[in-house]
Amino acid sequence: MVSYANKYRELYQKHWWWRARETEIIRQLESFFEGSNKSRAILGVGCGDGLFFDKLQKFGQVTGVESDPETQSKDGPWKDRIHLRRFDVDFVPAEKYDAILMLDILEHMPDPAAAVDHARSLLKDDGVLLATVPAFMSLWTSHDDLNHHVIRYRADDFCPIIRDGGFKIQQSRYLFHWTCPVKLMIRLKERLLGAKPQSPEVPSSWINKICEFLSRLEQATISKLPMPFGSSLMVVARK
Repeated sequence: MVSYANKYRELYQKHWWWRARETEIIRQLESFFEGSNKSRAILGVGCGDGLFFDKLQKFGQVTGVESDPETQSKDGPWKDRIHLRRFDVDFVPAEKYDAILMLDILEHMPDPAAAVDHARSLLKDDGVLLATVPAFMSLWTSHDDLNHHVIRYRADDFCPIIRDGGFKIQQSRYLFHWTCPVKLMIRLKERLLGAKPQSPEVPSSWINKICEFLSRLEQATISKLPMPFGSSLMVVARK
């Protein structure tokens, strides 16, 4: 079975979920940094091959840290900006950052509080943390097993970790609402019939387009409301 890391590039570039998430992250950063032309120092934690860097560089200088060498391409255009190592207290770059992105990485960590605390120590006094995590243990499927997730979070569980790490939360909301009933059906099917983790794939073109359309439509409409559910949780916080 091909690992998730080995298929990271194709999934990021083509899969509807990654495309929709990228759109929302860029929208959040544009809103947060609106009205300022300042060039910022941005760190992506668990950044893979830096496939998001081409979009992020409009906000300033982007670097990353990634612990999994399987995500790296030998000819990756951003490899010189990526620290291939663990994100821990021994990672102490020379500069402080204006923004740190922790996109679907904290759910992999046995001690997410320590990672959040370290992120705070690397930020400037007015720095911002943007984090996303999978939401609700009730939506756990074999996909979580494949990705070596430790947990799926509720806002009531995740937000205290951010606050206790020394941050003031500016925004907390769920995303991908429409996927919840789909994931519940998958979970039920796996419980009844059993399931082994399968290699992730990009859906057929028409399914991929429909799913991306539904996700972007949600982001532009009901995701702006305080929806109490979604398969992903996003938190934006200020140091």
